[in-house]
Amino acid sequence: MSSRKKKKAALYEKLRAATNSNANKVDRLNKEIGTSSAPQNSLPAQVTVENLEKGFLINVFSEKNCPGLLVSILEAFEELGLEVLDARVSCEDNFQLEAIGGDQNQGHDAQVVKQAVLQAIHNWNQGS
Repeated sequence: MSSRKKKKAALYEKLRAATNSNANKVDRLNKEIGTSSAPQNSLPAQVTVENLEKGFLINVFSEKNCPGLLVSILEAFEELGLEVLDARVSCEDNFQLEAIGGDQNQGHDAQVVKQAVLQAIHNWNQGS
């Protein structure tokens, strides 16, 4: 075998090894992505909380109907000492809550309220 053919064969083998290695790596990464994407959607709702002059505007939205979620969220409001001053709720095809909560303690910030609502959703999700 000539020197040129040996080099060509060696390069061909290196190319095959690299291609095989990359294909295995891509398969492994695809499997990791497939298994890690399920837990990211474990919380079925989006939550936003905005500061108002004396309280908060709380929005919760889920694309699916969530029986019992409203009760869990209202219990979280009660634990924080938030009084619901006004609310609009839709539980027909999806879950949508827009509430104005008055802060009786005047000591909470929007992040604390958001974390309490997210925890209520998480607890509800674990129980359902």
